[in-house]
Amino acid sequence: MRKLIFLSIAWLTLTVAGLCGTPVQKAVVRRWLSSLTLSQKVAQLIVIPFYGEAPNTRSRQYQRFVRLVRDQRVGGLALINRSQGRGIQRAEPYALAAFLNRMQRMAPIPLIVAGDFERGASMRVDGTTLFPHAMSFAAAGDPQATRYAGEITARDSRALGIHWIFFPVADVNSNPDNPIINIRSFGENPRQVSAHVRAFIEGARADAANRVLTTAKHFPGHGDTAVDSHLELPAIPSDRTHLESVELVPFRAAIDAAGLPATLSPAIMTGLLRDELKFQGLVVTDALEMGGIAKGFAKGEAAVRALEAGADVLLMPPDPEAAIRAVVAAVRVGRLSAKRIDRSVTRVLEAKQKVGLDRARLVNVEGIAEVINSPEAAARAQEIADRAVTLVKNENASVPLRSPKDTAFVILTESRYSTGGLAISRELTQRGVAARTISLDPTMPDSELDAAAQRAAASADVVVMAFLSAGALGGNYTKLIDTLIASGRPVTLVSLGSPYLARGFPKVSAYLTTYSPVATAEIAAAKALFGEIEIGGHLPVTIPGIADLGFGIALPRRAQ
Repeated sequence: MRKLIFLSIAWLTLTVAGLCGTPVQKAVVRRWLSSLTLSQKVAQLIVIPFYGEAPNTRSRQYQRFVRLVRDQRVGGLALINRSQGRGIQRAEPYALAAFLNRMQRMAPIPLIVAGDFERGASMRVDGTTLFPHAMSFAAAGDPQATRYAGEITARDSRALGIHWIFFPVADVNSNPDNPIINIRSFGENPRQVSAHVRAFIEGARADAANRVLTTAKHFPGHGDTAVDSHLELPAIPSDRTHLESVELVPFRAAIDAAGLPATLSPAIMTGLLRDELKFQGLVVTDALEMGGIAKGFAKGEAAVRALEAGADVLLMPPDPEAAIRAVVAAVRVGRLSAKRIDRSVTRVLEAKQKVGLDRARLVNVEGIAEVINSPEAAARAQEIADRAVTLVKNENASVPLRSPKDTAFVILTESRYSTGGLAISRELTQRGVAARTISLDPTMPDSELDAAAQRAAASADVVVMAFLSAGALGGNYTKLIDTLIASGRPVTLVSLGSPYLARGFPKVSAYLTTYSPVATAEIAAAKALFGEIEIGGHLPVTIPGIADLGFGIALPRRAQ
């Protein structure tokens, strides 16, 4: 009988190997440690979020950073994106660097700075290499490409002042209904996921001059869950045998390569991770502000429980000062020992020393342009996206398009303000079919979507529908696609995101997936539709009722 294993926090931070260090390195750590009070030691375990902006020094936002960084002495910062009504605002590289330099000058002990760089730095920072999602790399079938992405992500990160990469995702996406992992995973085969996890870590550690910490997440596995952990507490419907043969396999590979994080459960965090898997690196919680954790505990209590379970770093508690007070109080009453706090603080300080923060903490702002988004890296990212394109169904040789000028193109964007779809629209314009291209968003009323379906069906012999989202279909897109299929026109469906989209539309004539709604994948999709590239991707997952793991229809490039 399978048991529900509940996940409260779920990451393993893979630190640079060998944290014990030389005598000189140990002396640096001892000096830092001896300068801290109990409250400041606890603060060193806390990483707070920032947007990469350069706020006015008299603003309330900036003064909060002064209080937390200079006075409280929090240990680090984590770069996040600002969500706005019109979409996601990513950091601008030079504003990011300027802000970090201000913070580093202010911090009595250097700050370690983290970035959730699952698609390289481009996930959080504009003007950086546009790598696709993890599943694209597995579809391309080349761990060396994943290793290269690790190298470039580390290089870009250090140029921007980031020392800690929250990647790779080591989850095995064995549940097609998983709403939160999906294309962030390398796939459903534990061995394949392990190969790519190991490759990324090795790439990120290849250049000693750009040394970073890496984090394998989300321990002990988030791939077989069916709820969004940002909102609720997820559970793995599993037993120990299944964990050993599926979920834990990539994490073992990650530990072999470098290091790991997990949950509020001592049995998992300490018993399984530390005692059985022999992980001795830095363990970081998932974001403590996430709904699955935050709504279950009073202010500061989740931080105390995470440390009790075996975590070292408290990532983004909703109220950092409350978390510090709660942990200090727990030490005062004997719930946590001072020795336990010192053990985690020492790991944090050793990690800072290992990435060179005792020698250099400031960003070389003038050097940023020499590193980020190099032409070579941009070309390689496009090549990876091209190789990932997978053709799952192709009735009547619908792909490549035989007569593009008799084809209607319908682009289904994720939201009204999404920038998704701009790249593929530009590609279609360059190929002379802009007049037959319709762009829609899920907020449109049914009448407009119905009219668009009628217009597409009436104006062309073939319809290509491209959906740009990592998530599920929004609005009445499902009805729109069904209407076009029912019209009798051959429909080619392109998923620039989840490959599982095909489950809902088994009657389409052709199905193409890129596993990623980023610009490089949009360009790859256009090239594939027009026969300009070879199609050779293979599914890293099973699409129930449609295609098995490893399936992919190979097509040569169309003769010019």
